[in-house]
Amino acid sequence: MNPDTASHPEDFKTPNRDKIVEVTQADLPVYCPREDEAVWNSHPRVYIHLENKGDEARCIYCGTLYRLIESA
Repeated sequence: MNPDTASHPEDFKTPNRDKIVEVTQADLPVYCPREDEAVWNSHPRVYIHLENKGDEARCIYCGTLYRLIESA
């Protein structure tokens, strides 16, 4: 992480900061970027830790919020 931004990351908008992806237990394990995203603008694959319904976690690279919901 850049030492100039590490002390206040909330001041720097990430590309997908407003993007929310809802996933179910069947989708686990979850990683970012997802298979349906363009490869040319991707970052290294990272796994998103979600265990229980309602858990949320952000990708450390792009800021996408992943939320574990109940299966439909």
